[in-house]
Amino acid sequence: MNPIATTATATATAATETTTAADARVVRSHTVEINGLPVFYREAGNPAAPTIVLLHGFPSSSAMFRDLIRELADDFHLVAPDHIGFGRSAMPSVDDFAYSFDALTDITLALLDRLGLDRFALYIHDYGAPIGLRIASAHPQRVTAIVSQSGNAYLEGFTPFWDILFAHAKDRATHEPDVRALLEADATRWQHTHGVPSDRLDRVDPDAWNLDQAYLDRPGNKEIQLQLFWDYQFNLDGYPTFQEYFRTHRPPTLITWGANDEIFGAGGARAYARDLPDAEIHLLDAGHFALETHGPEIADYIRDFLGRNRT
Repeated sequence: MNPIATTATATATAATETTTAADARVVRSHTVEINGLPVFYREAGNPAAPTIVLLHGFPSSSAMFRDLIRELADDFHLVAPDHIGFGRSAMPSVDDFAYSFDALTDITLALLDRLGLDRFALYIHDYGAPIGLRIASAHPQRVTAIVSQSGNAYLEGFTPFWDILFAHAKDRATHEPDVRALLEADATRWQHTHGVPSDRLDRVDPDAWNLDQAYLDRPGNKEIQLQLFWDYQFNLDGYPTFQEYFRTHRPPTLITWGANDEIFGAGGARAYARDLPDAEIHLLDAGHFALETHGPEIADYIRDFLGRNRT
């Protein structure tokens, strides 16, 4: 055997493996047309690896997963779409599109079908929860696991933050001025920074809330958000179905939730254990956007949990 040739072959193989690993961590941006609307999504990792679909919340976009996607791309295939009306996906006016969580779910499911994603774990945050849990409860055979970061499915999760929103659901005209305040820069910054320990505030990237606000400030977007605020009340009608899905199908479930979240409180995290006694629950010293301050910890939890719960 020629030792020089053997060494050269080994070096070439190692270089190929290194390139492949590096390529896996590259986040790619795509836009596809779904039901006549452009839908943007980020993707990374090897499509042959287990897939995680990441569903963002209000007022964010798939950009909230920017670091987590890179962190997990060596081991998983990750797909993170922007909901219609958010981020870089289409933003038709409220006159041209019937904004509801049912409609956002239909678009998301059609995207997953277009991409051929038959089996996937779901990472749900905030608005991503009623979307993802609609998909999971309707298609339980497709969902391998659930990771919930302030992804509420129980009444125990609602905090006083929601009082004005539920009042708005009953009387839009009276309460709209107060609800509109939730769409302004101070409220967006608060969403990202409340509940964050002082020694971790420097981990919160100001670009995160400034990007969210830039999307909110687009002409017509506040009307979209007001419509979705109003429609949120109907998600509660789905909670019994979601909870029955938990009890019947027992999806492996990991909870990584900000213990200091003043939007969806820690009671919403603990409530999962009622229907999923095997759920793994981690209450982090964080607020609503726990990924900003505890991203590496959450990535480690996911890697370990999904490694132990491959289905």
